[in-house]
Amino acid sequence: MWGSGAMDTIIGAVADSGAHRLRRMLKCLPSLLSFSRPLCAFLVCTLAPSFWATAAAPPSATLPATVTAALSRAGVPREAFAALVVPADEGSSPRLNWQGDRPMNAASVMKLATTFAALDLLGPAYTWSTPVFAQGPVRDGTLQGNLYLRGSGDPSLVMERLWLLLRRVQAHGIDAIAGDIVVDGTAFAGAARDPAAFDGEPLRAYNAAPDALLVNFKSLVLDLVPDAAAGLARIQVAPPMAGLAVQASVPLAPAGTRCGDWRAQMRLSLADPTRLAFQGQYPAACGERSWALAPPQPELFGPRAVAGMWLALGGRLGGSARLGKVPDGLAPLFVHSSAPLAEAVQNINKFSNNVMAQQVFLTLGLEAGGVGSLDTARAALQTWWARRMGAAAMPVFDNGAGLSRETRISASSLARMLQRAWASPVMPELMASLPIVGVDGTLRRSQSRAVGSAHLKTGSLQDVLAIAGYVHGDDGQRWVLVALVNHDHAAAARPALDALIDWTRLASQR
Repeated sequence: MWGSGAMDTIIGAVADSGAHRLRRMLKCLPSLLSFSRPLCAFLVCTLAPSFWATAAAPPSATLPATVTAALSRAGVPREAFAALVVPADEGSSPRLNWQGDRPMNAASVMKLATTFAALDLLGPAYTWSTPVFAQGPVRDGTLQGNLYLRGSGDPSLVMERLWLLLRRVQAHGIDAIAGDIVVDGTAFAGAARDPAAFDGEPLRAYNAAPDALLVNFKSLVLDLVPDAAAGLARIQVAPPMAGLAVQASVPLAPAGTRCGDWRAQMRLSLADPTRLAFQGQYPAACGERSWALAPPQPELFGPRAVAGMWLALGGRLGGSARLGKVPDGLAPLFVHSSAPLAEAVQNINKFSNNVMAQQVFLTLGLEAGGVGSLDTARAALQTWWARRMGAAAMPVFDNGAGLSRETRISASSLARMLQRAWASPVMPELMASLPIVGVDGTLRRSQSRAVGSAHLKTGSLQDVLAIAGYVHGDDGQRWVLVALVNHDHAAAARPALDALIDWTRLASQR
């Protein structure tokens, strides 16, 4: 009869491989031995080898053939690629480790670090508070002074929530404001930046800068509706903006004009920063379209949006909309609470929202250092990483969104973080925030065959392509997968990442 030491050795080896079915079989061997030694020998010698091959397989030092072929077709050398595939449970050896320790730019995959840290440090139910202050008495429905809003970084103050906030002001008997609407954004220090600094595209919504009072992601949405009979396309803007005029319509292009790059055909003019005007035409073939853009003078977006919504609600404003600071000693009229952090995290990761990620990043600095700045946020993330990730190499976090050329992290560090997240109490919230292959978010159109079987965050810049997250193997094993591409042809390497997802799904069967 086998001794207990031999049994423990076998079970330990199988446990490391993740072959749970064989482990359960081996645990029943003592009772089988007392019944039939030949039967036991048959089970071990006949059924175990297929599982034992998985247990004994060392980490692969070469890339799967399908991945190598896809990289070759994309014109991306293997040296520009890093990948790591390891069981989600800590303590297991990687199934694949290709340049896992090489620091690389991970683009928006860096949002995983920001959102996991926020869930871990603040909790999924954390909310942001926006206190509203009324300076002066209210007489006959008119506030005899200024209305103040002090932001604390709420990433989800979209126009619907701003509408509710201002309706609450009216519920306090205020229909008119004799003074100004003043927005206090001092909770975030030094958050303003040149929107053209990253890629020379200052009007792109993804380049909107964070703000302590961030309204509607600091972006306008222009809805264009063509009217063939009138020969024009009508333009509606949301949210309404005080002090920013938007042209009401644009002429239609000649019949038969193809849609193509319709934004360029409209020829937006920014000669006057207080007016959005168009010098071109809109092709009727485009049908109804929406255009999200970050307008000029982004520092005034919050005051203009608050005042614009106030006027749209029928409120009256005697003064102007401006930036300022809440006077000391003024008690709030009420405090508006945001949606919970878990909801913000889902929007950040599912749809790779850059400005929301930066809001959360700066909030970590605000909570840790008393003010939300890049320096306090980076320090908070570095302290958290050192405490939670042990010896894993420290990333370069930069702005928390991955919209950066300076961000760096290795595949092995990302994998370690995802393993820690898998064992964390906030794993369900983080997992639920990741796009599902072939189902939703940024992976809705993925060509991988692992439809519904992988939750992965994507990232892309002009010369960066990345994915990281979890893949559910066909045998029930959960894998952590990280893949990073840094090369001029990175955008062409998507089939290589799809091939790696498919390989991972079947990895435990090899």
